[in-house]
Amino acid sequence: MAILQLLMNDKLFLRDPQETDLGRKILQEGIAMIDELGFEKFTFKKLAVKIESTEASIYRYFENKHKLLVYLIAWYWNWLDYKIDYGTQNIDDPIQKLEIALRIVSEDKKRDYSFPQIDEEALYRIVKVESDKTYLTKQVDNDNKEGLFRGYKSLCTRIASYIKEYNPNYQHPNSLISTVLQAAHHQLFYAEHLPALTDLKCDENVHEQSKLFLTDMVLKTIKA
Repeated sequence: MAILQLLMNDKLFLRDPQETDLGRKILQEGIAMIDELGFEKFTFKKLAVKIESTEASIYRYFENKHKLLVYLIAWYWNWLDYKIDYGTQNIDDPIQKLEIALRIVSEDKKRDYSFPQIDEEALYRIVKVESDKTYLTKQVDNDNKEGLFRGYKSLCTRIASYIKEYNPNYQHPNSLISTVLQAAHHQLFYAEHLPALTDLKCDENVHEQSKLFLTDMVLKTIKA
């Protein structure tokens, strides 16, 4: 299987972690530790011990742990965008493209060995719990100017374009899709931790329930 590399905004890092063995180890073990400990308890000091390196070496790649989290979440959105682009090639029907995109967004995530340094299953769990922390900050406007959320916006734009293609008169495609992307993760979190806030049942079919909910919401909303 070919090993792929996603193009990341160079404002997300001080040194590209995809280019060196140490950088890839920082990503791999950083994901594992954030998944295990939670972002608040995760530190570069703990990561340095895990990878048998130094805090200083990690700081050569990322300014702080928040920037590492932003990088990882941005990687996830870029990965989804890549998967949707690949999955909708040679398809002309906008509704079919929408259904494919919503399936990819809502399905349970499995390891993609085209990107061996990333555990997508663990990263998916991090996204459900921690992704809002990347932009609910005082520096969000500056981060946005630097393009740190470009991957998320690109994903929204791609899926919203299918809506515009199907119904050019629908006035809120970006609002709808950004809401859908949040719901795809929040509803699963609610099902597991705050069940009174969702109708999804936390069982083996929860991702199928999520897909049906999101597809129903989108298709009924944009109906011409």
